[in-house]
Amino acid sequence: QVQLVESGGGLVQAGGSLRLSCAASGRPFTNYFMGWFRQAPGKEREVVAAISWSGGSTYVADSVKGRFTISRGSGKNTVYLQMNSLKPEDTAVYYCAADDGMSTVVAGAAGSWGQGTQVTVSS
Repeated sequence: QVQLVESGGGLVQAGGSLRLSCAASGRPFTNYFMGWFRQAPGKEREVVAAISWSGGSTYVADSVKGRFTISRGSGKNTVYLQMNSLKPEDTAVYYCAADDGMSTVVAGAAGSWGQGTQVTVSS
């Protein structure tokens, strides 16, 4: 089991930026795909972005394309979500997920999930 811990959430004004981090620990793993999801109050959880083990393959949802960037740390055990030009509709709890396939992660079927970090964007 992989443990995932998110950090970096907070309150920001519209147009601002935040960088979320997700640190993975636990069983040694390789070739893990990692992703970010978000869930706003009263809405279903949605995928935001995902990235391969090498970082060479990424997926970014249309709703955040051009504003959010996913990247992987040099040690591979950390994934980041750089969020720019934030909008009030980006307000949600953001979750990190990990599994051994991009399609599995993007589909929301990952086996490992973090506890989430709150992002609030004020207008």
